Amino acid sequence: MRLNEYRILWVLVFFDLPTETKKDRQVYSRFRKDILKDGFRMFQFSIYLRHCSSRENSEVHIKRVKKILPPKGHVAIMTITDKQFGMMELFYGNEKTELPDTPQQLELF
Repeated sequence: MRLNEYRILWVLVFFDLPTETKKDRQVYSRFRKDILKDGFRMFQFSIYLRHCSSRENSEVHIKRVKKILPPKGHVAIMTITDKQFGMMELFYGNEKTELPDTPQQLELF
């Protein structure tokens, strides 16, 4: 099937992890570094997102996040289409800003 804005997905990971103790901060840091290694980008302090070319590709990354879930805290994973993501309005203060760049897809056929 051809790629389109309804098949291309964004995976968002929201998290609120404890940071009271040194061990908590280490767990927080490890989780953050691991999702960054998997290609997620910081959108806000505790919101990370990743562009995926298909549902199958998004499921791979969701499984990876589930595999590294910390023992405490809250983590939410949400998947939205590229079309939905493109309808988002972003503001910094009262100034409208641009959405993060969508990676370009190479189509061979």
